[in-house]
This record gives sequence, C-alpha cells and structure tokens, in this order.
Amino acid sequence: MIRARKKFTIYDLKKLKGKRCLTHIHVKSPEEAIAAEKAGVDLMSCSFDSVESQAQLPRLVEAAPNSFFSGATPHGLTSQEEAIRIGFKALEMGASSVYCSASPWMIEAMAREGIPVVGHLGLVPRHVTWTNYRAIGKTVEEGKMLYQKMKDLESSGAYAAEIECVPHQLASWLCSETSLLLMSLGSGSGCDTQFLFSDDILGDYDERVPRHAKAYRDFSAEFRRLQEERITAFQEYIADVGNGSFPHSNNLIEIDEIELEALKDSIRKS
Repeated sequence: MIRARKKFTIYDLKKLKGKRCLTHIHVKSPEEAIAAEKAGVDLMSCSFDSVESQAQLPRLVEAAPNSFFSGATPHGLTSQEEAIRIGFKALEMGASSVYCSASPWMIEAMAREGIPVVGHLGLVPRHVTWTNYRAIGKTVEEGKMLYQKMKDLESSGAYAAEIECVPHQLASWLCSETSLLLMSLGSGSGCDTQFLFSDDILGDYDERVPRHAKAYRDFSAEFRRLQEERITAFQEYIADVGNGSFPHSNNLIEIDEIELEALKDSIRKS
C-alpha cells in the first residue's frame, strides 16, 4: 500500500519521539530509493564517504524527492574544519542530515554550525578491532559506558544516534533516558526508528543474513539466474551469427535496387 508522502524535517522527527517507531532503510541506488519511497518508508540513509557515493546522492534525492536522506560521512575525518565542509556539502547536495561515527568533538563542530548529525552507539563496525563483532552492553560496565557515550552525544549537539547490536531491553531504556532519537539496528523495537540495510531486506548477497536482520526476498539467487540468462543469450547470438540466421531480413535496412545501381554507376564514372 502506497502512503501519501511527507518529507520529514528534524523538527518533525523530534516531535515524533515516543509516538511511534519510524521505518528506516539504507539504500544504495536510485532504483532502491524509488522503491522505498513508493513503499512508504519514513526515512532513508545512504553513503557519502567516497567520490562515487557523493556523486550518487543527488540521483537518490531526485529519485525520491519526498524522502528524508541521511548521508554517511567518511571514516577518519582529520579535522573539525573537514567535518564541517563535508557536512555542508552533503546538505547542499540534498541530504537532510549526516551520519558520523567520529567522536563527539567532531560532531560538536558540525552541530555548532547547524548541521543535523546522527552519531553512533554500540557496535561500530569500523572499530571492531577493539570489541570484535558482538553485542555491546550485556554487562553493567558496558551499559554504563553506553549511557555515558549517549550523554556525550547529547551534549555534542547530535539530534540522533544509530544504536547497533545492543540488548533490546537496554536500548529501550536508553531511548527513554535521552532527547536523542535512537535508531535501532539490531537493538529491538523500543527505539525511535527501526533501521535495516536494503541488502539485508532484499537478500542481496551470498553470506548468511545477520541475526538482527530479515531477508524478505532472495535477490542473490535472482542475480545468479539473470547472469545465466546473460550467458545463454550471448551464446545464442553467437550461434545465430555463425549459422547465418542473424541478421534476419526484418533486421535489415533496404535501399531501392535502382538507387543502388545508380550510385554504383555514379561512383564508377567519377
């Protein structure tokens, strides 16, 4: 069912805190953005961490003009000035906010300039050398650390934080203890948004679907089928050329025989 669209603002999102859990998908192509908007998803995010993804953002915004996009900034920002520059660039290219997994010090610089920033809590894939891939917050010590990091993000001026692979009971409690919008990725349904990557929803890879995700389709199998169809189509084309059945008469352009003979005579005489 396609719902009427309203492009959310940060003001709208903050007003919705505690009212309902918003749906949130990370998309990677204009086709996915169109599908997500037509399906009625509330929020979208996308990459903004490479030359290619930065060039892609305007195409995503054009494809889904009534949708809220958050662009993920590069890992390893080297200065507050760079963070501000990239943040404004994302907004100028159509993003509604930016995601940044850097420190509150970096986020604060962007927030001071009015750039809406989403921080990160829990498992940070870019920092797994410190934690391994696992749930974060299953002990008192880690729970207290998450709480303090959440408060640090609040103080930095972030308006939201992705909260990844945190026990759902803890994530729900943390959500009730903060003005931040908490965006749950593998942290249960008690947060302000439920976040999944399009790759997970579509089954768009050959690996096992993560525990926190659900594949609603098997695009990986479909892509394998399409690749076999490509090979077969190319083989049939090669065979048709070899046996003379392509091009057929209906694939050919004709010239009147009288015109052709006149052309030949004209060239011979010249």
